Amino acid sequence: MNRIATLLGLVAVVGLAAPVVAQEVGPQGSAKAARAAVQELVAGEFGKVTARFDNRMRTALPEARLAAVWRGLEAKAGEFERIRGVVVADHRTRVVLVCQFARADLDVTLTFDAAGRIAGMFFRPDDAAAREAPAYSREENFIETPVTVRTGRWKLPGTLTMPKGKGPFPGVVLVAGSGPEDQDETIGPNKPLKDIAWGLAERGLAVLRYAKRTYVYGAKSSSNPARLTIDDVTVDDARSAVALLARETRVDPHRVYVLGHSLGATMAPEIATGDEQVAGIILLAGAVTPIERLALEQTRVIDAREHVPAKAAEQRVAQAEAAIRQIESPSLKLGTTVDFLGRPMPASFWLSLRRYHPDRVAARLHTPMLLLQGGRDYQVPPSELALWKKALSGRKNVTYDVYPSLNHLFEAGTGPSTPSEYMKPGRHVDVQVIGEVATWVKTEARS
Repeated sequence: MNRIATLLGLVAVVGLAAPVVAQEVGPQGSAKAARAAVQELVAGEFGKVTARFDNRMRTALPEARLAAVWRGLEAKAGEFERIRGVVVADHRTRVVLVCQFARADLDVTLTFDAAGRIAGMFFRPDDAAAREAPAYSREENFIETPVTVRTGRWKLPGTLTMPKGKGPFPGVVLVAGSGPEDQDETIGPNKPLKDIAWGLAERGLAVLRYAKRTYVYGAKSSSNPARLTIDDVTVDDARSAVALLARETRVDPHRVYVLGHSLGATMAPEIATGDEQVAGIILLAGAVTPIERLALEQTRVIDAREHVPAKAAEQRVAQAEAAIRQIESPSLKLGTTVDFLGRPMPASFWLSLRRYHPDRVAARLHTPMLLLQGGRDYQVPPSELALWKKALSGRKNVTYDVYPSLNHLFEAGTGPSTPSEYMKPGRHVDVQVIGEVATWVKTEARS
């Protein structure tokens, strides 16, 4: 498999990263449609494939470019032979087809939007080991155990990453960003929460990560789907995870911290407010600005950096602005739906967020906080950190840091960050971030 992994190291990975406001409740994406798309690729019918794309994919991956990607893939992996298996995930919004080629097997992953259009297409080796572990962690130094995070009738698969030794160790619960994220927060070939878990465990911390409820249950993530709220999506399960980690015999129950990324960071103050067992919070790219407003600016940035035609860009901005007017309208009522950039969500979700002011909630907390920000982040820009500083001015137990070369996933790079950067294999959360988080937790745990 090492030979195959090396062979495919340069295979193109094509797709679009999820925006700040990712779809929480998925559509009925079809395995049949995914099979058909792969068969069209094999037949060289690239126009039929692009006809299945949503507007952004059609712009980012036009017919000629798709043809070049597929032919380059065949040149490396050999002639296509058959589809060996199909895995349907994310409640049918993601379909993974294990495809056998003459010289290697590839996973062809298609993601679907609310209308059943292809919103992402990724090619990568069918070998979990092909993704090398970050250099800052060694598996022999910790043990991973499957766990289940339970909130009422909802059961979420997770992993406890525990250092070797007697303990008791400080504990950290990882809370993912927006969208139906798995426990690793997989984005293309990247797994930032897995990197963080392994890096922190290497440094003597017990870490719990888990799949989001919307990843496991989709539209059934609330007892009443029309009343889905941010508590259903993020807050309640994070508190359940804190309680689970605190019960571990080799974890100090008085030293359990919450580390949130993106939306998980934005909600971290609320998670801590409702749980006295949280000893402190770590915010990686947390936002103060309402996420619909950030998503609008993100749309403008992406369209400019990826040279989306002006007419299409104007249309997308107009649609986003119309959705924002609906979200912010005093007349927004339960039972209605808001379609934001092609991602329908019940009004209840937006109403629950509208009532939440992360900076005000954080200002009322007495627990220590660590806020980290990537300087190249276009999803939650560095200007957000200034808003946190304003709200928390004068607090001696709050630490801030900016990493100029890091993007939203806290991976290093140069130049303006774009969605395509997230699709590059072989990247990991920066070791400096891992080190700072570990040092901060240990220091706070001793105080």
